[in-house]
Amino acid sequence: MDRSVVLCGLGRVGWRVLESLRAAGQPVAVVDTHPPLDDPRLAGLTVVVGDCRKPEVLERAGVGGAAAVLIVTGDDLVNVSAALIVRQLNADVRVVLRMFNQNLLDRLGAAVKNTTALSVSGLVAPLLALTAATGEALGAFKLDSGPQQIAELVVADGTDLAGRPLADVAGQYGVVPLAVGADGAEPRFLLDVRGDTRLSVGDRLVVAGAPAAVRPLLETVRGDLLPGVRWAGAVRRWLRTAVTTLGEVDLAVKVITPVLFVALLASTLTFRYGLESSWADGVYQSVSVMATGAELRGDARPEWAKVFLSVLKLVGAALLAGFTAILTNYLIRARLGGALEVRRVPDGGHVVVCGLGNLGYRCVEALTAIGERVVAIDRTNDNPFIATCRRKGVPAFVGDATVAEVLRQARADTAKAVIAATDSELANLEIALLVKEFAPKARLVVRLSDPLFAGALRESAGVRHAVSEPALAAPAFAAALFGDRVQTLVRAIGRTLVVVEFSPQPDGCGLAGKSLRAAAVDYRFLPLSLNGQNPATMPDRRLKPGDRVTAVAELPDLERLLRRAPVAKDRRVVVDGFPKTAREALLPLVRAARRCSQDEADAVLAAPPFVAADGLTRGEADELLAQLGRERVTARAEVG
Repeated sequence: MDRSVVLCGLGRVGWRVLESLRAAGQPVAVVDTHPPLDDPRLAGLTVVVGDCRKPEVLERAGVGGAAAVLIVTGDDLVNVSAALIVRQLNADVRVVLRMFNQNLLDRLGAAVKNTTALSVSGLVAPLLALTAATGEALGAFKLDSGPQQIAELVVADGTDLAGRPLADVAGQYGVVPLAVGADGAEPRFLLDVRGDTRLSVGDRLVVAGAPAAVRPLLETVRGDLLPGVRWAGAVRRWLRTAVTTLGEVDLAVKVITPVLFVALLASTLTFRYGLESSWADGVYQSVSVMATGAELRGDARPEWAKVFLSVLKLVGAALLAGFTAILTNYLIRARLGGALEVRRVPDGGHVVVCGLGNLGYRCVEALTAIGERVVAIDRTNDNPFIATCRRKGVPAFVGDATVAEVLRQARADTAKAVIAATDSELANLEIALLVKEFAPKARLVVRLSDPLFAGALRESAGVRHAVSEPALAAPAFAAALFGDRVQTLVRAIGRTLVVVEFSPQPDGCGLAGKSLRAAAVDYRFLPLSLNGQNPATMPDRRLKPGDRVTAVAELPDLERLLRRAPVAKDRRVVVDGFPKTAREALLPLVRAARRCSQDEADAVLAAPPFVAADGLTRGEADELLAQLGRERVTARAEVG
């Protein structure tokens, strides 16, 4: 984009979005009520002081001629108001705004044209989930086959990656290499990454793939292979549930229940040995007197029996009344749902999510979507997400995750990972240090706001995955400027990569009719999916209008791809020699390229070298060279 982007709001998210935009080389104009004008990060930018809801302020920032407007203040009402005013001032400009309200999130984008509303929690949760599951995630996106992630790793000494060709590693783990960089050498990206490159210790490698494919690769490099989900036997799980349930019972219930049964036992013994009743009659008569005050023909009984029955009626009435009142009061306040959840908690290998706010619940959704077993904890009993989690089959406990016993109830000590995602940064820090103390092998993912605090926690406390929400969400806000088809934007080895989905248009130019191989070379993108299928199996497939292509491109190449900018046709393919078996394949090619007769084509073939085709794009020339190579033809591409 050559025109400026207007950024409204310099909170924690706003500053990180500004960094992403400047890293991408995008001109920016900033609007804020109290901007720090002496901050070096604002050097060289247009800064407008004022309320972004006022038309005159937005006009001073250049909204009328802006390429896009980003509104990222911390107030939904301010953001919506500013977006509507921007739409009045410029009917065509793209608007991206931050929203907390989940109900408005999708509806606003549908109601106001060319407007995208994004939620920080919705953007961050998949990254936290993938980090917990695999240990690393630069970005996340979706294909028809399911969630995908982008991760970066460093080839470590002692692993089986060093010395192997990159193509072998990618094939073994089922990942797509996006970039590779070695010390002292220029990093290679996308189509420039060669499969025959041999990895060395210290090389940086960026890959994309399904979490199930990326996870073992990352764990091999780091050497922290974590166990899978472990389950106890059915008897043990039900015994654990019974013990936990009894532990939840109030002391008053525990006291009055044995008193009631002791009275019932004493009465039964009296009937059995004093009045010579059978055991069954003794129990029946005791319950009848205590529960209903039955007479049991007391007139015919001995004097002491009459006194016994009278006392039994009084004791029974008192005990039953007290037992009923205490038990009813307990059941009203009881939280047995959490106790019953114990039987669904694995013995190990699961992920514990602490905090079921918007972010925590979205983490649960993202983890279950990739097949992880999850246990959730929240301190609020009336949190609606608790019931929702339980309906999804996810055990959810009500308790304070900063208490060690609550974490042990969720078996955090044997979990694969723990995500501290509460709304309190102090509570998240406390959870992290607590888990680090009694479960040092668990992977810790800690939600924080301040990127400096997150960095300090990583360096000083050894919490490797202490992450800043604004830092994770900012690239997605920047990516949304380029349209709904851009899924994510990541920074890798000093370059900005974009995952984009597009379709060839029936406009007579651009991508339609090109082979996937030629289109990828001409527009410099690496295809990841073609109509939901692996594009590596169909490089020569001709693109048609309506095809869905998901690809990775560098940010400077993105606008040219989306605009379908014309590609220079300055290449030609020269054939230097060929075997006799290739003559039949070359003959129609030369006739079509030169528009000549068969005799003229025979004369050309008889005197190599000759130009097989002229006026080609680079991609078309590479495609033709690949075809000729399969026929063992010696050929080369030239510019001119």
